Amino acid sequence: MSTNSAAQAQVAAQKSARRLPPELSIFLVLIGIALVYEILGWIFVGQSFLMNTQRLTIIILQVSVIGIIAVGVTQVIITGGIDLSSGSVVGMTAMFSASLAQSSTWPRALYPSLTDMPVIVPVALGIGVGLLAGFINGQLIAKTKIPPFIATLGMMVSARGISKWYTKGQPVSGLTDQFSFIGTGIWPVVIFLVVAVIFHIALRYTRYGKFTYAIGANVQAARVSGINVESHLVKVYAIAGALAGLAGVVTAARAQTAQAGMGVMYELDAIAATVIGGTSLAGGVGRITGTVIGTVILGVMTSGFTFLRVDAFYQEIVKGVIIVAAVVVDVYRQKKRKT
Repeated sequence: MSTNSAAQAQVAAQKSARRLPPELSIFLVLIGIALVYEILGWIFVGQSFLMNTQRLTIIILQVSVIGIIAVGVTQVIITGGIDLSSGSVVGMTAMFSASLAQSSTWPRALYPSLTDMPVIVPVALGIGVGLLAGFINGQLIAKTKIPPFIATLGMMVSARGISKWYTKGQPVSGLTDQFSFIGTGIWPVVIFLVVAVIFHIALRYTRYGKFTYAIGANVQAARVSGINVESHLVKVYAIAGALAGLAGVVTAARAQTAQAGMGVMYELDAIAATVIGGTSLAGGVGRITGTVIGTVILGVMTSGFTFLRVDAFYQEIVKGVIIVAAVVVDVYRQKKRKT
């Protein structure tokens, strides 16, 4: 190795050592946002934002559903795709699972020893319907080469229509205690964290994760290296759909009812949390840990706006600006990485 090459390698190593891990830098952003709300809270409201245990608990509970969706969306975006259907899939799966979680749905004449439908049935149905929706998305994208934006946009409209057709637009209520228990207490948070840990391990330490990153980094190189790109894309979108289905189950259980309008705009919140968490829309870059922090950032921002009594339409404007800013930062990082 020449002297110049050795010097360049040493400089590159020093720059790499000085660079903060992505998750740490995102976490510092979270701390900064929380401190800003704390200061503004004392100035304009006369209260502490961080010293309210109930508020912090509500934040974590509120972001758990978005977090479950965002874990699936992260994997889709890492492949270089997008999923606009997850919010509608949440509404559709909430309606399907809740309809089987009603006390009156269990055929007691045939099974008199059981008073209600076993909770595993509506849960499995919700996840299964979401899996099917994601599978269809994946098939359309992989087999017909339709852009992910168009394929998932079609599913977004169709899933919302199915949820309205299924119950003729009427809400579903009277859910069993066993089903509603899924959405009580800290269970939504536990489900979110378990899902996050499972797919963090899958992306970091399994062949599934290596294939996912490889497709997002360079799809042609991935295909040449022997990866069945089409088959893997179907898996990724099916998993994203299944997680949206799980989020629909949790949403219905938390609300103890289901309506066709559930999950509206959830897909954009999940994409925002993913991008804020450091996942590149260009594909090939992203981590579940960053998505978890990004989800919490989104929850803190929403709760902070409410705490400061900021009108809802201002909240949407600021959220849009932050999403665009996160994308601009991602583009800057991509350019810097290439130089």
